[in-house]
Amino acid sequence: MPKAVVVLSLILTLAFTFDARSQEVKKTKVLIFAGQSNMDGKGDGLMLNKNEIRDLRIAGKKVKFVFDSSMGRINDNPITSIRGDLKLTDPLPQHKKKYRISKSFGPELFLGIELNKAYPNQDFLFIKRSQGHTSLHGSWNPEWDREKAAIFNEENYPKLYYELLELIDSQVGNLKKDSFEITGVFWVQGEKDSSIKNYGDIPSKNYYKNLKNVVTSLRTHLNLEKLPFFILQVGSGEVVASMKRLSKEDKNVYFIPQEFNPKSKYFYPKYKHKWNGVPVGHYNYEGMKKIGIRFFESYNATRIK
Repeated sequence: MPKAVVVLSLILTLAFTFDARSQEVKKTKVLIFAGQSNMDGKGDGLMLNKNEIRDLRIAGKKVKFVFDSSMGRINDNPITSIRGDLKLTDPLPQHKKKYRISKSFGPELFLGIELNKAYPNQDFLFIKRSQGHTSLHGSWNPEWDREKAAIFNEENYPKLYYELLELIDSQVGNLKKDSFEITGVFWVQGEKDSSIKNYGDIPSKNYYKNLKNVVTSLRTHLNLEKLPFFILQVGSGEVVASMKRLSKEDKNVYFIPQEFNPKSKYFYPKYKHKWNGVPVGHYNYEGMKKIGIRFFESYNATRIK
């Protein structure tokens, strides 16, 4: 092939690639977050250093954050509700005392910071619905019924799966049809369903079926049959085994492991103090930061493929 033809072909290829990337960044990437208290996030926001505060401020210009969370409600509205730039959140008064924090954050914070570093010209919309001490078998179940919820005394809790759908629909409904694409769901839930001692083994034995149902139902609702799901290992026993099984069977479900060796990349530190004589058991600043970064790495790998 003549050299001039090769050069022209290369130029056209580069031009096409550049154009494709240009088209890609025109669409806002929508990411969805759901789960219980470790998705809610108890990372100590005042531990961010000067560089991280700067990075968050820069990221907030491109990463918008919609967040609803509640354990109780005021006039049927979530107690915590954010609409704006990615930022730290205000813990409930009881959580400020329990975790010794005045500002908090969940996995979305460092995921957003890392995404902005990697794709500074890309707009993102983060949509998060979370609530502490909630089960997949009960509150998060797409096939909710009173009998399932009663196992956890969640009969009067919000039907969280359906509230998540309403929140997603309300937010993307404000966007122009071709201006966005939903590119990932992040799930941090499993501790409550793992508690056989308190709730019996029915929830843990049904975790695989219930988790698969969440994945399938959400994909169907959004009309995205290959929508990626990113699942953090939390809980124990059959719950974790179910997460691993689903990630092996579904190539678009990604399992992010948790290990308990402090030297491991997948070790996420927790608070060490106790509350009423019991360990508080949630991820601290460093642990939540690492979870956000692990989520970024897993999500970013799907974009590079």
